[in-house]
Amino acid sequence: MRWILFFGALVGPGVFCREKFFGDQVLRINVRNGEEINKVTQLMNSDNFMLNFWKLPNTFNRLMDVLVPSVSLQPVKSFLQSQGLEYSVAIDDLQSLLDDEVKEMQWIEGKERSGDDFNYGAYHSLEAIYREMDNIATEFPDLVTRVKIGHSFENRPLYVLKFSTGAGKQRPAIWLNAGIHSREWISQATGIWTARKIVSDYMKDPALTSILGRTDIFLLPVANPDGYVYTQTKNRFWRKTRSQNPGSRCIGADPNRNWNASFAGQGTSDNPCSEVYHGPHAHSEVEVKSVVDFIQEHGNFKCFVDLHSYSQLLMYPYGYTVNKARDAEELDKVARRAAQALASLSGTEYQVGPICTTVYPASGSSIDWAYDNGIKYAFTFELRDTGHYGFLLPASQIIPTAEETWLGLKTIMKHVCDHLY
Repeated sequence: MRWILFFGALVGPGVFCREKFFGDQVLRINVRNGEEINKVTQLMNSDNFMLNFWKLPNTFNRLMDVLVPSVSLQPVKSFLQSQGLEYSVAIDDLQSLLDDEVKEMQWIEGKERSGDDFNYGAYHSLEAIYREMDNIATEFPDLVTRVKIGHSFENRPLYVLKFSTGAGKQRPAIWLNAGIHSREWISQATGIWTARKIVSDYMKDPALTSILGRTDIFLLPVANPDGYVYTQTKNRFWRKTRSQNPGSRCIGADPNRNWNASFAGQGTSDNPCSEVYHGPHAHSEVEVKSVVDFIQEHGNFKCFVDLHSYSQLLMYPYGYTVNKARDAEELDKVARRAAQALASLSGTEYQVGPICTTVYPASGSSIDWAYDNGIKYAFTFELRDTGHYGFLLPASQIIPTAEETWLGLKTIMKHVCDHLY
């Protein structure tokens, strides 16, 4: 095997050798009404511009973030100006941010390969995250078990950490999901930080100790391993899985449009090239099916939380309809208390509401599936930030993000334990 010496760290072939984004910019478009949204939709539906939409407008924020390739900048800006659409440049030198991210990751992983402990304030490769999951399970064998629940399309293992004090009993359980959209690195980083937080605080934090006294916690830090590896080897902004689509040159499906909850409904696409392509059928993506099969076989999950980024939102069902979930009132109260707890650490504000009316219609989502399959407490976090860095949130914000998110998660989990059904 050939190894590359890069920024002082030994790295396997292909790692961080990604495509470049020289001259590309992230534009922030202010859409004030439905007519202007329709105008921007024209851009979205044009393959000529090769746009990558990072963030769509929502009830609380009418700004759209769009990655525009350098070759499309002039025509896109001309179109926006001709349509009277206000815009600004959110990220001017995208490649510089990417270069800084790579250098920092190379340096951190080089130090860790030389014997340093896992740095929870840094982004990591899939290999490093899996290695740390092993370490946690080895250090705390009476509390943690690493469970393989399946594999990805490219045959990478899907590992879950099970935290349990139940001595083999199948108790009520909580599912924590992270990294289903591969480019949302803060979610994977928050997931693995949360694993360490649980083992560190058990028997020290009365609230957590009580939670683990009554329920098991299952944590999947990287729900889309193929996509995550692809973001580090090819395209930093890849969102989907890496499955093959027969008859199409385009790869993958959106794993958060692939669940059997109004599958192929509003907010999805039947175009395999779309970032919200729902896949050929519900649970076609093996990563999704592995979670579904595990949860259904277990049969006693009471809570499902999915960590995403970015926008600073805390949402609950439904995404596929404007109709209220039957438990909407309770879910809203729990989410608002969790958002208040999160904000208590450093003042980070989260908006709360059902997916469909808070952001946009989204059929086939994980938490809608969970709720429709009897898991009452189903929530989605959209972590930091609101768009200044977007998917390129600096590593210096990992621990602050994870710490405040933990307060929100703990609030939800405590409510679940106090209201087991």
